[in-house]
Amino acid sequence: MYTHEKQLIQAGKSAAHASKAVVLLHGRGSSAPGILSLSHHLQLDDALLLAPQATNNTWYPYSFLAPVDDNQPALDSALALVGEAANEAIRQGIPANALYFVGFSQGACLALEYVARQAQPYGGVVAFTGGLIGESLNLDNYGGNFGGTPVLITSGDADPHVPLHRIKESATVLRGLGANVTLEIYPGKPHSISPDETLLANEVVFGAGDAV
Repeated sequence: MYTHEKQLIQAGKSAAHASKAVVLLHGRGSSAPGILSLSHHLQLDDALLLAPQATNNTWYPYSFLAPVDDNQPALDSALALVGEAANEAIRQGIPANALYFVGFSQGACLALEYVARQAQPYGGVVAFTGGLIGESLNLDNYGGNFGGTPVLITSGDADPHVPLHRIKESATVLRGLGANVTLEIYPGKPHSISPDETLLANEVVFGAGDAV
């Protein structure tokens, strides 16, 4: 088993010229540069971008539905690395309520798990095909109050890695912590990020629909 080396790629605007910061979390087998390319499809022109890199390109070794102990110590190390990315944005002057999290697949699971463990008013959260982590959810792990933070979770209706029942269960937990959750399920969608999903993320979380 392994823990993660601290590897963090910074891109986008400098904090002095950014109105928000976005932590982007890649999927299993992918990379920080790979998830950063997603920024071209999201309304992030005014954002400081922070993308941690998982050691061995994998945040934790087994399925997110495995017993939590089976994924240790990698899981706790991954959550700590997400926290370091968030703290780096705050250290550079971005307030927590202008901090966003975006993840795909394993990275989406990690993003949801991180924010649910320290719920507070963030800018927003986008989980492209993900859910909270564990064979069963330990609600004692989750606390705080999102204060209406917009959270978007999207997935196919029969994703081979992320079952719909866990996505719905996760949405219920997040709503209980005060998140404004939008859940969008696409019939037959493959395990990927579609243009419809990025458009919805821009509308629901990044405020493209608010432009005059």
